[in-house]
Amino acid sequence: MGIMACYSNHDSQSESNHYESGLITLLSQPSLQSVPSLTSQSQQQQQYLSKTHHHCLTTLKGQTSYIASLTLAGKFLYAGSSDREIRSWKHNPLHSDQLEHESLTNNLVAAGKGAVKSLVVQADKLFSAHQDHKIRVWKINNNEQLDHHHHHQKYTHLATLPTLGDRAFKLLMPKNQVQIRRHKKSTWVHHVDAVSSLALSRDESLLYSVSWDRTFKIWRTSDFKCLESVTNAHDDAINALALSNDGHVYTGSADKKIKVWKKNQNPGGKHCLVATLEKHNSGVNALALSSDGSVLYSGACDRSIVVWEKSSDGGGNMDVMGALRGHTSSILCLAVVSDLVCSGSADRSVRIWRGVERNYSCVAVLGGHKGPVKCLTAAIDSYNTSETAYLVYSGGLDCDIKVWQVLVPIL
Repeated sequence: MGIMACYSNHDSQSESNHYESGLITLLSQPSLQSVPSLTSQSQQQQQYLSKTHHHCLTTLKGQTSYIASLTLAGKFLYAGSSDREIRSWKHNPLHSDQLEHESLTNNLVAAGKGAVKSLVVQADKLFSAHQDHKIRVWKINNNEQLDHHHHHQKYTHLATLPTLGDRAFKLLMPKNQVQIRRHKKSTWVHHVDAVSSLALSRDESLLYSVSWDRTFKIWRTSDFKCLESVTNAHDDAINALALSNDGHVYTGSADKKIKVWKKNQNPGGKHCLVATLEKHNSGVNALALSSDGSVLYSGACDRSIVVWEKSSDGGGNMDVMGALRGHTSSILCLAVVSDLVCSGSADRSVRIWRGVERNYSCVAVLGGHKGPVKCLTAAIDSYNTSETAYLVYSGGLDCDIKVWQVLVPIL
């Protein structure tokens, strides 16, 4: 597919080795010199940094292959790995300082084929995106026991998307066939390469999926029906997806572009391209939106996180504010919680950024992974009321998940 040499998203049994052997190439990628830096080190910011504290609370082990995806839902952390497994952890509602490995229960969810590349939870359903081109749906059955120290979850496989009914109906109509290779056709409801990312609409009635097959699809969560497929959305594999509350859909690709889509409001309207954002000089690996959806963060192989702000025209256009620099290798993942931006990189570190009036500071560098950091998720630490505290979860190619507490001063 011609994915950028600095970071190929195509998983294999040797992806960990690919990352390790490619670090020299990663380090040598040109940074984005055409975009001004948003980070500064004023005396006031230096004092601010000195008041930010972080430490690793625990390391979750048990995975036998690298961590490909993480998501938080309620009291549970879900992790997908490259060996098809999905695991969940629940930590007891204790103060974060007391969080120990013994207080975590580990549940294995039987999964499908291929690496689990993305996870989202909708009520009592868990959706997983896989290397084998499929999306799987799992029913979460909670079982509260009398002993409040134990909480078990059981998982039942509900469906595989596209569903058999969807596939059979589409096969009957020749117009539903699309050319995927020179001598091969498939129905438009099928992804024909790895499904790289999933996201739910604001009301959770729709599931969006993007794939290395250069398409994105929209599924109805009530009956798992595929409602729409946007083919040839990009010129190369789509790696990242983000949805804003106002209905804009952002897709990031190995073709170096970010595209903005919006559904036509007419009855039966389809998603249309409303803007193309071009600043990165290498493949885009990650996207994240600010809490209010007005700022988009994009991470790429060029070691930069570009910060985009919605244009005043009210459309889908976005203006470049600048770039966050500090990582020495490709940006592989991003997560936003409150006013913090978390970035994970092939340089094996996680950086925490905070913006104040368009000036950003790197308030913490979390080191400890022995391999590239592939995925991130974060949440407010609701059990710590004394300070502004956050929990950051990072998954790496070292097969570990690290749980970090970050304490930042109140502005």
